Amino acid sequence: MNSNRKITVVVGMSGGVDSSVTALLLKQQGFDVIGLFMKNWEDDDDSEYCSSRQDLIDAVAVADTIGIPIEAVNFAKEYKERVFSYFLREYEAGRTPNPDILCNSEIKFRAFLDHAIRLGAEKIATGHYAGVRERDGLFQLLKADDASKDQSYFLHRLNQQQLSKSMFPLNNIPKRKVREIAHQHGLSNAAKKDSTGICFIGERPFREFLSRYLPTKPGDMVTPEGKVMGRHMGLSFYTYGQRQGLGIGGGKEGSGEPWFVAGKDMANNRLLVVQGHDHPLLLKSQLDALDLHWISGGAPESTRAYAAKTRYRQQDAACRIIPLADNAARFTFDQAQWAVTPGQSVVLYDGAVCLGGGIIEQ
Repeated sequence: MNSNRKITVVVGMSGGVDSSVTALLLKQQGFDVIGLFMKNWEDDDDSEYCSSRQDLIDAVAVADTIGIPIEAVNFAKEYKERVFSYFLREYEAGRTPNPDILCNSEIKFRAFLDHAIRLGAEKIATGHYAGVRERDGLFQLLKADDASKDQSYFLHRLNQQQLSKSMFPLNNIPKRKVREIAHQHGLSNAAKKDSTGICFIGERPFREFLSRYLPTKPGDMVTPEGKVMGRHMGLSFYTYGQRQGLGIGGGKEGSGEPWFVAGKDMANNRLLVVQGHDHPLLLKSQLDALDLHWISGGAPESTRAYAAKTRYRQQDAACRIIPLADNAARFTFDQAQWAVTPGQSVVLYDGAVCLGGGIIEQ
């Protein structure tokens, strides 16, 4: 594709197989490719859980194999100011934020994009499983063809300017094929395990990490009837639908079913727990969302049926949306949704098109 030879694309290379194959494919298509490794976290960088040094080594090795230049850039200051401070405020307020979404809109597609443009890039690319297309002068965010890997949920706060500069070469490639491509071209990280969890915490125990930054404030775990079932270490350390780490057995008088977190009484520092996965208090047919962001501008029509996700890896759920004041909306679902969690994002879809979303308030 000779027409692409003069187009410079800066690829965010994490050291993982997805971004490595992204860089490889763009190089094969004739783009002028530059790799950029982002370091977003510096605290306890020498701990067993922080893999950034090895990730950089892997990214450099792949860039060498592909034959592209790569540089490392440190966004740790921007990350702490724009993402981590929000993350702590939300947990302190008893909500469960999704920092990966903010990391995409503020770091990977803002600080990174700005830096790439300074390097002379006309486009940036990442290893996200999602798509982008232009329709009638507006850019749309699309689900990936591989539904099991689709990451449009995490990208729903991107704006027109960010999408206009973005490329997602893995959009129509299944994950197994990505690893095959990496093996075929001798990339050293072809079999590397995918990273999981929150972007800066890695595989470490989450509660132990959070307790470094937020104080513990023990209180009672109570049933809806007010019966005390145990003690919690602080409301910040629990999330709706949580089953592990409660320390409550089935109990002789109970059904033997597991216990789940179903709510937080912030005023009285009490954690509401219920027994059974399908307890009515874990199911909601509507939610209110704030801080809405619509990718292509206008708000969705209240007369139309859409689909939404209230958490990643959830099946699309049929819903309608009713606008409220102050950039808020009410989402009503045909079927009740499980463990709708304040602080998480509800993301709206029209078929394969991701329209945007907001932060769940209640």
